[in-house]
Amino acid sequence: MKIALINENSQAAKNSIIENALRKVVEPMGHEVFNYGMYAADDAAQLTYVQVGILAAVLLNSGAADYVITGCGTGEGAMLACNSFPGVICGHVEDPLDAYTFAQINDGNAIAIPFAKGFGWGGDLNLEYIFEKLFCEESGQGYPRERAVPEKRNKKILDEVRAVSYQKLPDILRSIDRELAKGAFATEGFRKYFAANCKDEEIRKAVEEVMA
Repeated sequence: MKIALINENSQAAKNSIIENALRKVVEPMGHEVFNYGMYAADDAAQLTYVQVGILAAVLLNSGAADYVITGCGTGEGAMLACNSFPGVICGHVEDPLDAYTFAQINDGNAIAIPFAKGFGWGGDLNLEYIFEKLFCEESGQGYPRERAVPEKRNKKILDEVRAVSYQKLPDILRSIDRELAKGAFATEGFRKYFAANCKDEEIRKAVEEVMA
């Protein structure tokens, strides 16, 4: 699994802490981590949480990433931005129980963590425990297990509703403010990783049009 890490500007200083915790947990599981930045608070490319949503949507819908780890101060803005786009189901995760139940019940592909709220002593350990429970087993199996059948049915219903509730992502990219979208693709990580990992030519073309 390709796991993308994205930090917006208010919490960019914690990027290395988050990356280290993520790599420590998921690389032994056989997953790859791609750090899309921001890497530091003074990076030239400054991402807002809205731009985090744009970038997450492009990575997930194009196949450049299978999962996105992101957040902001409270986690709420990043979650809302991610869920504004098709192909992204982002949960708000504060602790390992949130991570496990979101993975098993909602079977999403992104989480938003509150990196400022309650992030003090032991914050790095909490991140490790979150990532352990998020990826400890195949997602979407249901919790508790006796609820698996209705939960899977509800997830399928949600996917069908979302399929008719959103425009296609390339159309969205061509419709939103161009400078906003360009800013979402301005990180060093995007330049390093996107082209090599993108599997969708229509999305690639839309991104190239935005960047032109």
